[in-house]
Amino acid sequence: MKKIWQTKNIEDCIEKVIYTSKIQRKDFLESGDFPIVSQEQEFINGYWNNRKDILSVKKPLVVFGDHTQILKFIDFDFVLGADGVKILQPKEFLYPKYFYYFLQNINLRSLGYARHYRLLKEKDISYPESIAEQKRIVKILDSTFEKLENAKQNTEKNLQNSKDVFESYLKSIFVNTNKDWEEKTLGDIGKPSMCKRILKHQTSSVGEIPFYKIGTFGKTPNAFISKEIYDEFRSKYSFPKKGDILISASGTIGRRVRYDGEPAFFQDSNIVWISNDEKQVLNDYLYVFYEFCDWQPSKGATIARLYNSDLTSIKISFPKSIQEQKFIIEKLDQLSSQTKRLESLYKKKIQYIEELKKSILQKAFSGEL
Repeated sequence: MKKIWQTKNIEDCIEKVIYTSKIQRKDFLESGDFPIVSQEQEFINGYWNNRKDILSVKKPLVVFGDHTQILKFIDFDFVLGADGVKILQPKEFLYPKYFYYFLQNINLRSLGYARHYRLLKEKDISYPESIAEQKRIVKILDSTFEKLENAKQNTEKNLQNSKDVFESYLKSIFVNTNKDWEEKTLGDIGKPSMCKRILKHQTSSVGEIPFYKIGTFGKTPNAFISKEIYDEFRSKYSFPKKGDILISASGTIGRRVRYDGEPAFFQDSNIVWISNDEKQVLNDYLYVFYEFCDWQPSKGATIARLYNSDLTSIKISFPKSIQEQKFIIEKLDQLSSQTKRLESLYKKKIQYIEELKKSILQKAFSGEL
């Protein structure tokens, strides 16, 4: 139960601070004599060498990111970084670390990249009159949060390890030197094709056949074309067949999706594919290979892109036996399923840790710790 607690507006709890010069982000040094503290997520954001720009910290304070809402507890001399840094120096009746923890318990609505201090200054700070009681609360929070942070870091490490194990196995597949494996180019196992260009006036906001860019395939179409135009193009040009792997040839090169066989039109030469001979290499195997393919696109005048010649020269290692390819795919599916299950568990644990921290803070500042 609370004993002799006070409540004051936040602006009545902080002292006026004289700011030193703020250093622009573009001028930050990678190393130097003095740390720069800004509003970004990282605790230290750069370095500076000019001593006259140091803000001397005689007692701990809190840096509040006006745009980002990031909070940092600072107990050392530092240099201020750019705009958006608000210094909150608690008055004598507030133990600085208590003040910092209380601010973490305040929820502000997001204003995007607008400034948030105008919301923060409307909030109140509740605190025990006794500094000793404030220190007792901080000691419990320090100890508890240290354990929770260790648990979070271990969970994040396990999460990364599960991903690394899966990716390591995937990579190992394509460096196999077994005598029952072959190495060929993609041009040896199939014919490269690229989607044909369709003019803007041939598309509309409604229609029978969806038109996709690589990023929207399988989602909401970018536009539509008529069945007449679709049939005309199919009669003249090659189209992907069901199961073919469509690859982005510009932008994020190598992003891939499976074609489900439903009537659709795709974004001109920005999408390419190999009409591969599945008697040699299964589409499922090819899909996995593309995940770790070392794309080396041609350098155009303004942008890099993947041409048919780039695609056909890429080397692929694969088992001669189709049954062996199927076995690898089945094993990958099993491992992928297990990895996703572990990732889901680890992500839930991380979420639980964050929720637990919030719950502990709420108890601490309602006198129930």
